[in-house]
Amino acid sequence: MIELENVSYSYGGGELLRDVSLQLQPGSFHFLTGPSGAGKTTLLKLCYGALLATSGRIAAFGEDIARLDRDQMALLRRRIGVVHQDCRFLDHMTLAENVALPLMVSGRADESHGADLAELLTWVGLGSRMDALPPELSGGERQRAALARAVILSPDVVLADEPTGNVDWEMSQRLMQLLIELNRMGKTVVIATHDLSLIRAAKSHVQARVLRISQRRLHLAGADL
Repeated sequence: MIELENVSYSYGGGELLRDVSLQLQPGSFHFLTGPSGAGKTTLLKLCYGALLATSGRIAAFGEDIARLDRDQMALLRRRIGVVHQDCRFLDHMTLAENVALPLMVSGRADESHGADLAELLTWVGLGSRMDALPPELSGGERQRAALARAVILSPDVVLADEPTGNVDWEMSQRLMQLLIELNRMGKTVVIATHDLSLIRAAKSHVQARVLRISQRRLHLAGADL
């Protein structure tokens, strides 16, 4: 689905990633680890075309990302849901309106999606908070809303950047369970996290590959995780 072949990325004269090769197969589950600043967010951005590789090749769904025009890139990104680390919302819009934004932008917002939106928000435990404004939401509610917004278009791939970074352990487990359920539905899932305890807990419920960025390169993590 997404393939990186000998990819390197440099910014401001410094190399952040070097000679990275990775294949994300349909229905696979990956954890991406490494210390802060190692390049986890950069690698995710390369996967969905927010950044272009300095060298190497990145293909998504059989298309070379570097050769796509703006319209083609927009269509590609509808197939990749991204849970951003900062969880930004429009404060003057309700939770439901914020989650439905991708539908409106893609021209797919109509009455038939109302029930789907309500079902999705109920699935992430926010069915009773549809009319709440973002400033009224807790950290855990914001993270779950971000996940709902990322999957509203039913993408084939879900990339989550530190989705449990700002919540307690109980909420981390709940968010992880939602991501595992998405994988069981056939979605390819990649989670960037530095929380090894969370990875150990999740591995008892899902067959996951653990990758680690170290010294600008991507490695398969050891079995002791």
